[in-house]
Amino acid sequence: MASRLVLVFTLTAILVIFSRSALCKDSLDDDEDLSFLEEPAEQNRAASHYPDPDQFDGENYDDVEDFSDFEEGDQEAYKEPEVDEKDVVVLKGANFSEVIKKNRFVLVEFYAPWCGHCQALAPEYAAAATELKGADVILAKIDATEENELSQEYDVQGFPTIFFFSDGVHKPYTGQRTKEAIVTWIKKKTGPGISNVTTVDDAERILTSESKLVLGFLNSLVGPESDELAAASRLEDDVNFYQTVDPKVAKLFHIDSEVKRPTLVLLKKEDEKLSYFDGKFDKSAIAEFVFANKLPLVVTFTRENAPSIFESEIKKQLLLFATLNDSKKVLPEFVEAAKLFKGKLIFVFVETDNEDVGKPVSDYFGITGDAPTVLGYTGNDDARKFVLDKEVTLANIKAFGEDFLEDKLKAFYKSDPIPETNDGDVKIVVGNNFDDIVLDESKDVLLEIYAPWCGHCQSLEPTYNKLAKHLRDIESIVIAKMDGTTNEHPRAKADGFPTLLFFPAGNKSFDPITVDSDRTVVAFYKFIKKHASIPFKLQKQTSTPKSGESDAKESKESGTNDVKDEL
Repeated sequence: MASRLVLVFTLTAILVIFSRSALCKDSLDDDEDLSFLEEPAEQNRAASHYPDPDQFDGENYDDVEDFSDFEEGDQEAYKEPEVDEKDVVVLKGANFSEVIKKNRFVLVEFYAPWCGHCQALAPEYAAAATELKGADVILAKIDATEENELSQEYDVQGFPTIFFFSDGVHKPYTGQRTKEAIVTWIKKKTGPGISNVTTVDDAERILTSESKLVLGFLNSLVGPESDELAAASRLEDDVNFYQTVDPKVAKLFHIDSEVKRPTLVLLKKEDEKLSYFDGKFDKSAIAEFVFANKLPLVVTFTRENAPSIFESEIKKQLLLFATLNDSKKVLPEFVEAAKLFKGKLIFVFVETDNEDVGKPVSDYFGITGDAPTVLGYTGNDDARKFVLDKEVTLANIKAFGEDFLEDKLKAFYKSDPIPETNDGDVKIVVGNNFDDIVLDESKDVLLEIYAPWCGHCQSLEPTYNKLAKHLRDIESIVIAKMDGTTNEHPRAKADGFPTLLFFPAGNKSFDPITVDSDRTVVAFYKFIKKHASIPFKLQKQTSTPKSGESDAKESKESGTNDVKDEL
């Protein structure tokens, strides 16, 4: 009975809160005089050197980096690295349709000359084009900064964007950005998916040229066994599949010539070079085996292999951050642990004193200091992180990995230090004070998630500061901002910069409301007035009295003019 009474009182309280909120919203006076909130024309002109976000139609422009420092002179001075691209076809608007129409298979890269990822891809792409020359497929490229219409037609959102055209129909390229991966992927899409190895010479050539492959030792090169192997090969774009019936060939691939057939082996040039299949010989079991064993036990992070890590079907990763010197001690432990989680977790080593990737990757994941650190990452879709707070040993990594897979760990979020003082009109939010400020149930909170380099955020700042100044005396309202590049929180999801979220009082367990109003003081005020749980009334500001009677008198006499100048 007591519990029922508690429930009744709780529901009653909630209904009262919502009814008050509804009355507040319904009573919002459209004729309310908000002229004192409007920004003078001269101030709007003064801020016009910032990009106008209202001029952009696309949803993704808010998170585009500010390239204002990239002067025209710099573009003229930039020279693409010299790469032998004699076998890469250059496409433009004038010849694009003709090339696609006349060639059954075409791989097309949309690139930008200044893009670092495109520059890294260029030699791999060119080498793949040379190797595939004469194989009924061509590799082509388009400068997307010059061919805007084609880029828009194919919805190019970033660089490089690669499409594979088959009889004029295109789909995204999903392989890695290496010569070998590109060649293997295309062969899978254009050929039978499996190759016969009938001589020792062929076997030796394959073993010399490939870094990763599958060989099936079968009873026949045609029939059900071959069909299952071929079907499995089509499920794995980045591994070449071969088959043989010759015991001498099988022996070169480390298969016992007397073994019961069919069987197969996966060969890699990294640690754990040989993986033997012992399951049912059907496409699903074979594909599952290859998927679980094709990656190295531990992948050393580089720019080139980043896509294969973050775009893998295995979403969860364990990353070891350590200096090259410290890795001599902890990396062997990490490798041993990786053997226990094959096919379940990707193990990645980030060399923190590597100039190319160490600092950027550490900063991205919020890793500080030089001590070896193991971090669990749930992948780009979820992006939660977990830190091993114990010594990096095999036993600790094993326990951490098991808890990670079973979702038993507490997530880690980046945070700047909590400010010593936070008395400004706009409150500074960091990861570690987010709950105290933004999730305070007694406050209606407007939060801007920004990036220091973002031009749109810079454009918004004067307006946002002015809004906060007008609302600073409203006890129930908090205007706040958080640097989204150095702080994280599960309730602060930014689709781009700036992202504006409103957290109504008494409703902090629900998702925040995305602010979709115009970016003016008046529009922000009306949005807050409409969605705030706690009613409020904004009084027209007057000048702040100064100390001393003469100062107070002077303030009173000039009050009206001060308000106009201030606003």
